[in-house]
Amino acid sequence: MTRPNIDHLERRCPRLGSVVSFGYCMISGEDNLPCWKIFDCWWETFDVDGYLKQNLPNPAYNQLKSMAETPRNKIGSIIEIINQAKNQSKD
Repeated sequence: MTRPNIDHLERRCPRLGSVVSFGYCMISGEDNLPCWKIFDCWWETFDVDGYLKQNLPNPAYNQLKSMAETPRNKIGSIIEIINQAKNQSKD
């Protein structure tokens, strides 16, 4: 599945509480990576792991996979969301 075919796919984001597109998930993470929850959110829709493995550079894929497997506490996650919102409002 190529990216233009899946960018328009939408689902409810558990972090933001609203509907977002896959394209948004691909750009909303830290360090120019996709969101660290992308594996959890999209695995039922398509082979997101295979897609990311094929379309991200190896170091970026490994970093994202590591971030996704590291448990996050609720407070840290909330602070991260607040910081992302602040940064987006500055743009």
